[in-house]
Amino acid sequence: MFRHDQYTRGRLAQTEAALRAAGTAASTPITEMTIAGPTERIGYVAAQELDYAPLRLGHELGPQWSTHWVRGSVLVPDGWSGGPVHLRWKSWSEATLWIDGVAVYGLNSARGERQDRIDAPLFDRATPGDTVDFVLEIACNGMFGSSTSPFASVGPYVVDQADLVLVNPDALTLAEDFSILRKLLNESFTGNLDESLAGQLTEALLEFADLVEADDPTSWAGARAVLAPLLAATNGTHVHRVTAIGHAHLDTAWLWPLEETRRKAVRSWVTQCDLLDRYPDYRFCASQAQQYQWIREDHPELFERIKAHVGAGRWVPVGGSWVEPDGNLPSGESYVRQFLLGQAFFQEHFGARSRTFWCPDTFGYHGQLPQLMAQAGMDRFLTQKLSWNRFTTPPHHSFRWAGVDGTEVVTHFPPADTYNSEATVAELRRVAATFRNHGEAEESLLVYGYGDGGGGPHPDMIERLRRMGDLQGVPSTEMGSPEEFFDVLEGRAGDLPAMVGELYFEYHRGTYTSQAHIKAGNRTMEFLLHDVELLASLAGEDHRDEIRAMWEEVCCLQFHDILPGSSIEPVNDSAREAYDRLTAQCRSLITQLLERLAQSSAGSAAAEPHAFNTLAVPRTQVAHDPAGDLVLLRAEPLAMAESTEPAHPATLERAGDGFVLANGLVRARIDAAGQLTSLVHLATGREALAGPGHVHMLHDDDPIEYDAWDIDPYSITNGMPVGGASVVQEALVDPLRCAVTATYALGRQSSFQVEIRVDADTPYVSFAVEADWRERHQLWKVLFPLAVRSSRATYEMPFGFAERPTHASTLADFAQYEVAGHRWADLSEYGFGVSVLSDAKYGWSCRGNELGLSLLRAPTSPDPQADQGDHHRFSFAVMPHTGSWQEAGVADVAAAFNHAVVWAPGAVVDGSVVRVDDPNLLVDTVKPAEDGDGVILRLYERHGGSGTARLLPHSSLGGTTARLTNILEDPGAELVVDADGSITLDYSPHQVLTVRLS
Repeated sequence: MFRHDQYTRGRLAQTEAALRAAGTAASTPITEMTIAGPTERIGYVAAQELDYAPLRLGHELGPQWSTHWVRGSVLVPDGWSGGPVHLRWKSWSEATLWIDGVAVYGLNSARGERQDRIDAPLFDRATPGDTVDFVLEIACNGMFGSSTSPFASVGPYVVDQADLVLVNPDALTLAEDFSILRKLLNESFTGNLDESLAGQLTEALLEFADLVEADDPTSWAGARAVLAPLLAATNGTHVHRVTAIGHAHLDTAWLWPLEETRRKAVRSWVTQCDLLDRYPDYRFCASQAQQYQWIREDHPELFERIKAHVGAGRWVPVGGSWVEPDGNLPSGESYVRQFLLGQAFFQEHFGARSRTFWCPDTFGYHGQLPQLMAQAGMDRFLTQKLSWNRFTTPPHHSFRWAGVDGTEVVTHFPPADTYNSEATVAELRRVAATFRNHGEAEESLLVYGYGDGGGGPHPDMIERLRRMGDLQGVPSTEMGSPEEFFDVLEGRAGDLPAMVGELYFEYHRGTYTSQAHIKAGNRTMEFLLHDVELLASLAGEDHRDEIRAMWEEVCCLQFHDILPGSSIEPVNDSAREAYDRLTAQCRSLITQLLERLAQSSAGSAAAEPHAFNTLAVPRTQVAHDPAGDLVLLRAEPLAMAESTEPAHPATLERAGDGFVLANGLVRARIDAAGQLTSLVHLATGREALAGPGHVHMLHDDDPIEYDAWDIDPYSITNGMPVGGASVVQEALVDPLRCAVTATYALGRQSSFQVEIRVDADTPYVSFAVEADWRERHQLWKVLFPLAVRSSRATYEMPFGFAERPTHASTLADFAQYEVAGHRWADLSEYGFGVSVLSDAKYGWSCRGNELGLSLLRAPTSPDPQADQGDHHRFSFAVMPHTGSWQEAGVADVAAAFNHAVVWAPGAVVDGSVVRVDDPNLLVDTVKPAEDGDGVILRLYERHGGSGTARLLPHSSLGGTTARLTNILEDPGAELVVDADGSITLDYSPHQVLTVRLS
């Protein structure tokens, strides 16, 4: 009989639907319920003290982000026996089911969201008369947070269903058997299945549909026999192999605040514990030590369940980091702390560290990460986001990623192109069809389960995977762990291709600039924590617990939707409040330590303030003393600074309608519009500019999608110069500093003032900006056309530098129209170059000879108030130089530009805390050892060279023995300490070295 596709699909879909309905045919409404709320996010114990009122269906909940608590009681009706009994609940929101004071299951029924989870198991086997009292904690938000977000569900939140449901496992099993074959047959309707197999499936499934009667269990055995041969059919010898691991990607904050993430983790993970209890072959993995820590604090009984599953090898902690951080913006030391904190937590609570850095959703990865991963005990890397690339496609799914120092980690992009797979037949077949490394590897990883807002796998995903196995027409699939997958892939590492350097993400370039206050807060805290650890090391005082707690919070705020500025307004407000609080806490501890060090040094605190250079670079810099007066300071690395007279005093002269600022090192001409019309490097007489510099531009910045995340290519090409300054006037004339101010209108509603400065003995002209920013969908950049020609520009990255094209010869070159950088960027040709320094900005561009710095953006989603109406303060500078940036010491100057000296009531130390006789090797961090035994020195090679250096620590650090460690401070090779206390270190390009002094 002729049966066309539409008939076949409709007939089979009806059959499956009927079987699934038979699986939950018996139900009864729950009528004994009471409700309390709305409340804030409170604990279970506190919720028991609330006033409860009767609850009926149709009850409206709210407002957004509030919580309601429901109490209920159920009785298994007469006639129900044998099968499991579920609670079926719909309130168009997220909820947690509690029984006997313990969270047991997570529910979600938000409108418009695919990951509905409306059934929660109450009884494994029904017995009439069984009763249970339950409590529901209802969160008035969906999996994707607020209804103001374009990604989120839309209210209202209403109690629409509360039923007790009797499950018929036989009907559901038969439905799953039939469903997996039906989905395989669906592949034939797109011409994507072997015709012979499609024919067999069509005839057998239609025969099944003719035989089975959903409401007549006596028909099921005969129908099941029709399916058995097809379910038993397997693939041939050579077939792609898939390891499937359950996952619930949960953003630590995004479209919901951190406080809600603590509850989302409970809802997600308690549900996965239930699935692990019910499915012996199921495996689940989760990253982010911060989320485990929250579970440990809030729900110790759930944490113990997780630990038991970890011990059995069923639950796999992955990631080895505190959170899944942004891959470009944190400092090198911040990445060390992500791994140090994460691996310490996993070791302490689960008995082992992770071998896999698990970071699927981050927006690109700098080139030092492989080395840092390896030093943290992780030689495997899982990511996904780069498959989103806008212009080019990553050439491999499995490869060896080599960092700039040559360290390699085995890396995998799951070819399903998602870390939220639903484990469907179509996905698995697409995995095999699109995998790019069949010649070198035969396996890939499937990361399945609803995510971003948490949730994880549903039982139907597990049921599908159990049936697929080696099913003919589907890749060979097995539920396993990431470690089992990487064990196999690692065995093929020698055959895998290599990719070297940063993994640049051709998307989300706006995240380098969005939410300026958060980025400034992060950089400030990185510097303050650097100083407090240095001072604690000198003082010999134990502040490890306080410092660790601050690092934990800073690392949490480096999550890849907080620091990038791509979260909702409550998240951003909370982050700013946290930075303010942490900054005050850190400054207070620094003051305390400085006072004690000064007392120890002088016997009593001296009346005269002393400046201390906490950086391991020499500096000559104009600064304000505690009284507010300008002083010129000179200091050796990590040593007390001395006030001195200038060798090259600053001068200011009128030049027509403009001004000339000079100091014997540079001469800057400012015109009546506030533009930098000339910048001369006086030692060579060379002009640094190819045209007017300090050109402020406004670009239309309304991305096609992902507002806070993206800067689209057209935005870079459509900029309009900001009008000239309304006023340019003399601001300060002093031998130590000369300055003029320029005042501008900006866009429709904004304004800013720039103080253009030249300081004594300083090789740059600087620009201190104060801005009132009130634009919408605008990008503000400042541009400097440079009299330099080079095909590549250089940008500081964590623990090093990255070189990127200044042209668009290929799509990959064009894609890098906006890039990430830290404290400096440089364009150099042989013998001469120009650097731009920045104290709080991360977005850069360079096309041809025009070096640009992105200052502010104005997205409106997901935070409509992003940076609006804020008073912004930031600085940048332009530094011409001879030779390369390495020879000119640009990194030293940029570090001093960013990080002010600290002022103590007396001398802190005599001499340098640590001296290194080689400028290639920088002491980045001096900190107390994590275990309290000695002091840790973190160094990195910053210029791209090899050599041997002598390291001489100060006696106050107490080091009589020294040894190398990794970044986790595990013991390595012992180092020889010479009679004068010096230590010889061999180093290679871009190497990160850690030395323990004990």
